[in-house]
Amino acid sequence: MKINVVKAYLKKEFSELVRSRLIIMVYLMPSMILILFGYGIKMEVYNVRTAIINYDKSQLSYRIISAFEHSRYFTAEVVNLPEEKALEMMKRAEIDLLIIIPESFEKHLLKGIKTEIGIFVDASFPFRGLTIQSYAEGVLLKEAQEVLQSRPSIVINHRNLFNQAMRDENAIVPGLLGIVFLVAPAILSALLIVREKERGTIFNFYSSPVRKTDFVIGKLSLPFLLHSVNIFIIFLWAAYLFKVPFRGNFFIYWITSEIYVLISVSIGLLVSIVARTQIVAIVLTVIITIIPGFLYSGIVMPISSMEGEAAVEAHIFPVMYYNHIIYDTFLIGQGFSSDKNLFYFFILIFYWLFITVIGVLLLRKELR
Repeated sequence: MKINVVKAYLKKEFSELVRSRLIIMVYLMPSMILILFGYGIKMEVYNVRTAIINYDKSQLSYRIISAFEHSRYFTAEVVNLPEEKALEMMKRAEIDLLIIIPESFEKHLLKGIKTEIGIFVDASFPFRGLTIQSYAEGVLLKEAQEVLQSRPSIVINHRNLFNQAMRDENAIVPGLLGIVFLVAPAILSALLIVREKERGTIFNFYSSPVRKTDFVIGKLSLPFLLHSVNIFIIFLWAAYLFKVPFRGNFFIYWITSEIYVLISVSIGLLVSIVARTQIVAIVLTVIITIIPGFLYSGIVMPISSMEGEAAVEAHIFPVMYYNHIIYDTFLIGQGFSSDKNLFYFFILIFYWLFITVIGVLLLRKELR
């Protein structure tokens, strides 16, 4: 590697970024993604519009109504309507949950007779519907258990580990890091090479004695260095703005993120080989990075629950391995004492080397 050649490319690309003001987006886009999605994605469901039809008029039924009315998750109202009318309200999206307390509900419960209570949930969005169902069942079972507390029962003593407060930010923000550091460096590195094609200055490389490795290192060094600074900026956003706890080793977070940024700029190299224009490069990079980033980051769905083709695809993309280590550094703190974390770290290193070698081999120093 010729240091002077790399330094010349580095200086040239930096001056181009400053002159075009694209350097502002280098630091603005990752922070915008983290802030917008960090505040915008919410897993918990609040203010569920709830209608309750009470046929029992018993002490227990009023306790159940009071529990729903005083819960922060529900906005409950007792309605004196036929069941068909109440279901029509749900069809018109006026309510999200309908609870029907049947006659003799408390009497049957105290006598040990099997009894039922109706719960109708708007499950147009399945995840939200399941969440509402779980909340409603929790309230009902709690009140029923208190009524039957004199009878033998199983008491579940549970503790939430790693995210004791059950904060959405603790679950969402670390996962967003895998998307931020996959998308932004890849777009920048792809643009730096494709821009040479659009302007025709790529012929300077074709006709010069500069080797492909020097050209690749010179072009990719700038996005790597710029986004290395972003690693610290994004950490500050996560730890101090979103107040996500950090229980792991900062060195592991840093070195893993650096390897991951190298993977991202290598993906940009592959895109730049295929694309001829900057618009094509941006669209192609977004498709390759953002979609898999969201699907396989663990934010929307746990990787462990995926089966078949989805599980295979999740293991192909690097975001799964990176986010596993990042979630550990923020919420758990095992670090490399965990064999799985160490194994995933070496997978990321192999991923980077493999993509970089493929990119250098596919890059042709000639007009196609």
